Amino acid sequence: MSNAAPAGDPFEALGDPNRRAIVELLGGGGRSVGEVAEALPISRPAVSRHLRLLKEAGLVVEEPQGTRRIYRLHDQGVAAVEAYLTQVWGEAVGRFRLLAENTTPSPERAPRPARARRSVRP
Repeated sequence: MSNAAPAGDPFEALGDPNRRAIVELLGGGGRSVGEVAEALPISRPAVSRHLRLLKEAGLVVEEPQGTRRIYRLHDQGVAAVEAYLTQVWGEAVGRFRLLAENTTPSPERAPRPARARRSVRP
């Protein structure tokens, strides 16, 4: 395995629903292209293309096992995405919590009664 930075963007790779479905499948353990294709409503060639893009984004690694290649989630790639989301959302959640804890709710205002219209006599 190489420690080089991934060529693709993991968030761009996860933008496709088929690739997200593949990532979810691989979350349960390694699978071959055929096993992934059997679980999804897309062709084997399409699965291969999606796996290649996920691999380029650093989210998936392949391991040869005999004549097959088994794909699994790349721990470092998934951890990098998780760390980014934790950093971004963690700061936002912290700011929201601080705001919520330091904001006094305003009392409910009763609706104003409707004004009666005066009729003007000529």
